[in-house]
Amino acid sequence: MITFPSKQPHVQTTIFTKMSAMALEYGALNLSQGFPGFDCDPALQELLQHYSKGHNQYAPMAGVPALRQSLAAKTSSFYSIPVDTETEVTIVSGATEAIFSAVHCCVSPGDEVIMFDPSYDAYDPMVRLAGGIPVHIPLKASRNFAIDWEELARHISPRTRAIMVNSPHNPTGAVWSMADLDAFAEVVKGTKILIISDEVYEHIVFDGAQHASVLLHPELRKRSFVCGSFGKTYHITGWKMGYCIAPEFLTSEFRKLHQWVTFSSATPLQYALADYLKEPAHYLGLSDFYQKKRDLFASQFAGSAWKVLPSAGSFFQCLDYSAISSEKDVDLADRLTREIKVASIPVSVFYETDPGDKILRFCFAKDDAVLLEAAKRLVQLA
Repeated sequence: MITFPSKQPHVQTTIFTKMSAMALEYGALNLSQGFPGFDCDPALQELLQHYSKGHNQYAPMAGVPALRQSLAAKTSSFYSIPVDTETEVTIVSGATEAIFSAVHCCVSPGDEVIMFDPSYDAYDPMVRLAGGIPVHIPLKASRNFAIDWEELARHISPRTRAIMVNSPHNPTGAVWSMADLDAFAEVVKGTKILIISDEVYEHIVFDGAQHASVLLHPELRKRSFVCGSFGKTYHITGWKMGYCIAPEFLTSEFRKLHQWVTFSSATPLQYALADYLKEPAHYLGLSDFYQKKRDLFASQFAGSAWKVLPSAGSFFQCLDYSAISSEKDVDLADRLTREIKVASIPVSVFYETDPGDKILRFCFAKDDAVLLEAAKRLVQLA
């Protein structure tokens, strides 16, 4: 038998794969994995069909120029900032690749990378694969998962290479304010620390708030990789199309790594998106669209033993079940999938150390009928 040492001996199948597989096995309503339960705009499908003819060879490594131009123009307009098409924008195969390439182009063995728990489960193994040392700072449900900037400052050391941040936040739905950007800038000012900012839910921010991208703060922008996703914005997660916006010196290093990961992404998809991005209505209405779904789902738990936690962005709603069961969240998530056939994600899996909270995450990017039925089953449980 051939054996070799695993590079990730402690990594198992992701919780998303597990819960989606369980949902399929038990015929459960799948509110676990974060993907929309509906199709994309027919206009985008028509564009893809159109560009599938004559655009079937490799795209340029940095991305089709037309898509980079459209993305730069969209970003410049949305944030009122200049973005250089040639030196600051790179198209990649999904935001996960963008984050992976950002980590591996700048993190060397022994470098520390700070991240905030609950954190997306890909962050830690990406850093470890680069030889880096993940430094986890836990966020507290009692503070609505807000970052304590003084605590961040205390965790910075001479070995800190980068800080990974995520707003709107997966899994909690927490959202940064402009005051957070200012506080963050004060912490990193005068250092050589880089920022890897996961902003895949940038257009899903609720209650009239505006997305506080690190692109908006000069001190942060000059040191940041901003990783985004067309999949989350346009209901096309299966296309695996994302991007990275970064200053020229970071983009240069990012592309060196990216070329060995996927080199380039699907050409017809890029041309279709290049045209689709030109219409602001395709993303400006997204917050209202998902806020209605958030409100519909959350409203079903009024008067129940479930506690609805604030969701200021993303398409996730966290529910506290401490008044219902003393089970661990991973055990309850399994049981709910098997018994009442509603699949969710236990929030503890996003922590290095389980804080003992009784919280499950539900994705409300589903048809209204699915949300209503799922909520009905959950409320009856209580």
